[in-house]
Amino acid sequence: MSWGTELWDQFDNLDKHTQWGIDFLERYAKFVKERLDIEQNYAKQLRNLVKKYLPKRSKEEEPRFTSCLSFYAILTELNDYAGQKEVVAEEMGQRVYGALMKYSQDLKADRKHHLQEGRKAQQFLDHCWKQMDNSKKKFERECKEAEKSQVTYERLDNDINATKSDVEKAKAQFYLRTHMADESKNEYAAQLQNFNAEQWKHFNNAIPHIFKNLQDMDQRRTVKLGETYRSFAEAERRVVPIISKCLDGMVSAAKAVDDKKDSAIVVESFKSGFDPPGDFPFEDFSQNLSRTGSDGTISSNTPKGDRDAAPGPRPDPKHTMSKAKNKLWLFGKKPKAPSVEDYSHLPPEQRRKRLQQRIDELNKELQKQMDQRDALNKMKDVYEKSPQMGDPNSLQPKISETMCNMEKLRSEIHRHESWLSEVEGKQSSRDRRHSADNHHHTPQGRESPEGSYTEDTSQEHHSPQFHSSPPQPGQPNADPLEFDDEFDDDDPLPVIGHCKALYGFDGQNEGTLVMAEDEVLYIIEEDKGDGWTRARKQSGEEGYVPTTYVEITMEKNCKGAVTYI
Repeated sequence: MSWGTELWDQFDNLDKHTQWGIDFLERYAKFVKERLDIEQNYAKQLRNLVKKYLPKRSKEEEPRFTSCLSFYAILTELNDYAGQKEVVAEEMGQRVYGALMKYSQDLKADRKHHLQEGRKAQQFLDHCWKQMDNSKKKFERECKEAEKSQVTYERLDNDINATKSDVEKAKAQFYLRTHMADESKNEYAAQLQNFNAEQWKHFNNAIPHIFKNLQDMDQRRTVKLGETYRSFAEAERRVVPIISKCLDGMVSAAKAVDDKKDSAIVVESFKSGFDPPGDFPFEDFSQNLSRTGSDGTISSNTPKGDRDAAPGPRPDPKHTMSKAKNKLWLFGKKPKAPSVEDYSHLPPEQRRKRLQQRIDELNKELQKQMDQRDALNKMKDVYEKSPQMGDPNSLQPKISETMCNMEKLRSEIHRHESWLSEVEGKQSSRDRRHSADNHHHTPQGRESPEGSYTEDTSQEHHSPQFHSSPPQPGQPNADPLEFDDEFDDDDPLPVIGHCKALYGFDGQNEGTLVMAEDEVLYIIEEDKGDGWTRARKQSGEEGYVPTTYVEITMEKNCKGAVTYI
């Protein structure tokens, strides 16, 4: 149905209706805005919740229990779920709210334009009507004046006392008024015809065209509302598959919880490596007691052979109990021990794991320093070849600092490997190194001077400064920092070259050799890729020196030094 034919006389009502349509569209836009605000706040609260319950520790410190890992997986999925809610809010903001507000501005502009055209057409029709009405009123006045002049003329013409001059004047006035009435009549007829034509155009052309534009505008508004209703739903429907995957991930995480695996992790995490305590010995406190029986003989529960035996020193019950208590700490609260660098306060198994973990960390840091050294050396070579790019000497302090850091790290790795060997035992240590060499053909994990192995796997060589005497009975074990192996002085390593010290080296770390600048040393073992060269002083003292600190000259036709097996 067309507004132009059916509602030709409802301009004011259509004005109100189109304004209501725009107000309704903006009301819906406001609803969408509040809805997307809810989605945004919901997503923000979900993310804050996830952040609150996610651990702030590093991944290495995270518990490995499946129940914990599953919970963290659920938190991750919930974080993704919150992200989809943000997507919903963004889609609603752009495709619904933003589109509605832009369309509302366009509707207001169109409505204003169409209504202005309607008002102009109405004003023009009113103007034509006023012109027609004025001509009509003028025609009416002229007719009345003509009638009056006719009555006056007829009265004077019939009056015998009236002069001829008065009669002629009245007659002339009558003719003038009649002529003016005829002209007014013609003007009125013309204005009436013009008004009727404009009125027909107004209600058959102008108004239908304007009302049709208003109707099209209103219909487009209705269509736009329907489209945004659908977009409002589609914005959420599009993320439903991803949300479903998030929920599936939560279900999978729940299924991944394994009580047996968690129990095994508890055993692995807290296993001390100690043997269970043995039986408590019976402590007989009645050995020195004697009882007098009725026959005058000595009565005792002690066997005769024991009584006749010469009295010997008895075990100290307090000492025995103290040993038992030291082994029974696992049944009560373990005494807190201060944290030490070699983790000697930990049980054997836990100490082994912590030492291995620390060695891995130091190796990673050493690799970083080595990469940095290589990069600096490459940059230095570039600067030397192309001086315009930079001064190669400016890189030397950084290179020296990197080399110093590498030496410190190698020393740390050496110390921790020594402690690890102490925990695992020398035989397991040799087996481990032997296996690593067989698989990799080069010593793995040897980042610091620890000694070399001869071709006979049962023999090891270490620096004399690490020589330690065997522990005496009743004395505590030797310091774990010291080695309990000795160099085989009967079969020293052959000299394969010599070197000159470019810098002085203090040799404070274990296994290293003190050297002064420009001092000449014998080479008995080449650098195996770890940055250390084994040397011997003229006095016979052996140890490791940094390869970068010496200028090496190898002897020709000389048998190579014995390497690790």
